Amino acid sequence: MLEFHIKKATRLCHKTGEKLQPGESFYSVLVVEENEVVRHDYSEAAWEGVPDDVLAWWKADVPQEDEAKVTLAPDEVVLQYFQTLSEANEHPDMAFILALLMIRKRIMRLDGKEQDEQGNELLVVSCSKSEREYKVPVTSPDASQVEEIQNQLVSMLYKDAA
Repeated sequence: MLEFHIKKATRLCHKTGEKLQPGESFYSVLVVEENEVVRHDYSEAAWEGVPDDVLAWWKADVPQEDEAKVTLAPDEVVLQYFQTLSEANEHPDMAFILALLMIRKRIMRLDGKEQDEQGNELLVVSCSKSEREYKVPVTSPDASQVEEIQNQLVSMLYKDAA
């Protein structure tokens, strides 16, 4: 099993070294450097698009210092929503991003990858709470789709968001 330990945002732009200010949008990427997965954060001004060699990327906002911290809904709620998405098979992009979120939050574990009969890549993930294995189609949503999906997930699954 592959396990990545991703550091929190540095609040510094990797390209310019400038401090990211509260409320400012920034981009994060995960890249492999010397056999390690490393996170780099970029200010919006320094962002030149998704580099070719990234494992993953996302857009976020630096929290306001006085902003109440939002918390994810209970694991069971997140898992139930994922199961509903997976069974309906109608929103593969959202199911994929939610699976990545649950791996990051350690609700699920990444067990590997495989291909379906059509040659499409699948993430094999499992959840010890539900004792189930899931095969999630790997998708590549564009930047606007990722932002829309993130907004939908935040409004549905995070307390005190929206």
